[in-house]
Formats: sequence, C-alpha cells, structure tokens
Amino acid sequence: MMGPAHSLSGAAAWLGVGAATAAAGHAMPWPVLVVGALISAGAALAPDLDHKSATISRAFGPVSRALCGIVDDLSHAVYKATRGPGDPRRNGGHRTLTHTWLWAVLIGAGASAAAVFGGRWAVLGILFVHVVLAVEGLLWRAARMSSDVLVWLLGAAGAWIMAGVLDKPGNGSDWLFSGSGQEYLWLGLPIVLGALVHDIGDALTVSGCPILWPIPLGRKRWYPLGPPKAMRFRAGSWVELKVLMPAFMVLGGVGAAGALNFI
Repeated sequence: MMGPAHSLSGAAAWLGVGAATAAAGHAMPWPVLVVGALISAGAALAPDLDHKSATISRAFGPVSRALCGIVDDLSHAVYKATRGPGDPRRNGGHRTLTHTWLWAVLIGAGASAAAVFGGRWAVLGILFVHVVLAVEGLLWRAARMSSDVLVWLLGAAGAWIMAGVLDKPGNGSDWLFSGSGQEYLWLGLPIVLGALVHDIGDALTVSGCPILWPIPLGRKRWYPLGPPKAMRFRAGSWVELKVLMPAFMVLGGVGAAGALNFI
C-alpha cells in the first residue's frame, strides 16, 4: 500500500486497541490514545525504510534518504544470506527484513528501552520522529506543498507539547507499566502495532509480504503471505483509495468513540 493508507491503518489500529481496552474496563487516558494513534500512524511508514522512493525517504531530507539506502543494502544482504532453496534471487531489499514480525518487535523493544533508559530527550526524539512521519502520512498533500523545515518544527513542537501533557499525573506516562522507572515503557507498543499493520496491508497487495520470516514455509524462508491472488490488489489502485482508506477512517472513528466511551 501507499504511505497515506499505511498511516491511516496504523492510527485506526491503535484507536481500535483503545476501544478494546475500554471495553475490558481498562480505558486509556485520552493523551495515550491520541499520542499512541500518532505514533502508530508514523510507525506504519517505517517498514518502507528499505525503499528509496517511499514517503519515509523524504521525511528527513538527506538523512532519511541515506538511511533508506543503508537499510535497503542491509535487507538485501540478510535476504541473500538466509534465503531458502525456493526463494527467488533479488536485486534489492524491499519487502524483506523490515517487513517481518521480528523487525517490528525489535524496533518496538528498542524504542521502549530508549524511552526508559534514555530519559526525557530520548522520549522527545521518539515522539518527534513519529509525529513528523504521521504528518507526512496523514497530511501528505499539505506536507508535500510545505517546507520540510515547517514540518520538522511542527513535529518538534508537537513532541514537546505531548510529552508535557503525558507527564502530568494520570495522563499516561506510566500507562500499563506503573513500576518505578517504567514511565514511557509503553511507547514501543504503538510502534510494533504500526509496523505489523503495515506488513498486513502489504500482504493484501499483489506481491504479498514475508511477515513470518525467519520461520520457513515449505522451501521458502521468505514466503510472501497474502490472501488468494484473486483478492489482492495493486498498491495505489482504486481498491486502496476508494475502499480501504475510507474504511480505515470509519473504523478509526468508531474506535475513538469506543475508547472514549461515547458508544
């Protein structure tokens, strides 16, 4: 799928989690719901770090473009080193390493560890990166028309404000993990969710997605999971734009209403 659809699906997924926790009697504080939705929306773009033309490659100028090249090379190297006898040869690393459950878990765990052990500046960095990505995905038309610096300033201001709100008692810095020193440990969860939702979205397209790597399926270690081929669509097609994106908006709205006990 394309960047906007990925970001919408990531936000909708976190809002759905919020509705589920509210139904279970453990409602999220509203700042956790909002911040988690933005983080998940941004994280839903991150698996495309292996694609030099993806939305994320433009998000941070030369830095993100260089990083995409490095991740593409790394992913390709891992693919070549681990491919099974049934896996085809490839010329690049797109939809390999960064499109797996293992990558999602490792990135989320790394973010949680950074938030806990890195202190406030690490938390601000995580929020800044994901707010910028959320703007690039959810408000892509405005982001394309505006200056990169303006988007970065918006991300920095948003990160500072959100951290200040979350730090207030009862607003969620210690949501889910309330032990001493565990503030912001939950930040990795919307990152994992966003990455996995991205992978599921790509699995619906023609090429499928090797979500289960490194678990082998038959003669393939990089098996491209997906529904039957007749049910798949091309990225950017009318199915994505006219069906899935409106559906994500509706599901996100229902999830938000449920999370805030409006329904």
